[in-house]
Amino acid sequence: MPEVPISLWLWGGAWLLCLLVALVAELRRDSAEVAGPATEIGAGGDVAETSEPVQLATPGDRFARALAKSRGALAGRLREILAASPADGPLLEGLEEALIASDVGVAAATRLIGGLRERLGAGADRSALERALRDELRALLGAPVPEGVGRPDGPWVQLVVGVNGVGKTTTIGKLASRHAAAGRRVLLVAGDTFRAAAADQLAIWAERSGAEIVRQAPGSDPSAVVFDGLEAAKARGIDVVLIDTAGRLHTKVNLMEELKKVNRVIGRVVPGAPHDVLLILDATTGQNALAQARAFAGAVDVGGVALTKLDGSARGGMAVAVRSELGVPIRYVGLGEGAADLQPFDPEAFLEGLLPQADCVSA
Repeated sequence: MPEVPISLWLWGGAWLLCLLVALVAELRRDSAEVAGPATEIGAGGDVAETSEPVQLATPGDRFARALAKSRGALAGRLREILAASPADGPLLEGLEEALIASDVGVAAATRLIGGLRERLGAGADRSALERALRDELRALLGAPVPEGVGRPDGPWVQLVVGVNGVGKTTTIGKLASRHAAAGRRVLLVAGDTFRAAAADQLAIWAERSGAEIVRQAPGSDPSAVVFDGLEAAKARGIDVVLIDTAGRLHTKVNLMEELKKVNRVIGRVVPGAPHDVLLILDATTGQNALAQARAFAGAVDVGGVALTKLDGSARGGMAVAVRSELGVPIRYVGLGEGAADLQPFDPEAFLEGLLPQADCVSA
């Protein structure tokens, strides 16, 4: 048997050592991904468990991070205007332009500027204008709206509508998680029978959240699926029913008529339902979302809006535009991809995230 050169032994040993180091590093990474008690390092270098809970981001922190792009666009422009202009007509004109550029919309911007003129009159100082702008925005956004809950005489029914791609089905899944975490029994109804993957996607969310689901074969009559789902909800003592609908293009008259039909069937099975119609809008679409909102409001009685993908948009002013145009509250905002990132809309946290007081320029 030929003698193995020493260099080959050394090379093989080095290779095995590298493999061992990589294996240990991988095991450490896996361990770090498993949730466990919080730890701290003592004076002697020992790692000890501590009962201190991990600090999670507050709602204000979440809004501040999600609105970073919008804040940079609006607050930066306001700083320029307030620093360069006297607090009179030209300043208000520049402010109106900045609001429109931030997707607040022409109607809402005009309303806000009108309120400022009425409140301040001529020659107001800049600090007063800044405070007044925040007050006008706060009044326009309105108060937070409580989430729907189960009813003693039957399920609380929420119909969820919106066009393709806005995150409608995902939002329903996240809502199911919120209700389930609050101890409510939830049933999802897969009323979007036109998109083959919609029911499958909803089934995954049902499994994750512990909700129940009613679905039928692709291409089934959506109204029939909704009828079966509501009958099942009444028989099973369900607290909350969330109904998915097809991602209807707001320009397609026949699909909007189908939505009206679904709405009528809900009312026949559960008198007084739907108790809420939630419209899902994509914050990144800007003013196009307002056209969608108007069309859906003409087909069903929209009771609130969920504004998704707010964290990826510089158009945070959309919340102001939607509230002003529709006259219905913003109920939820999407601040990220996780289930916990669908948050009830907090007007005060939103306002601070969009236009922090520290960013305003004083006289």
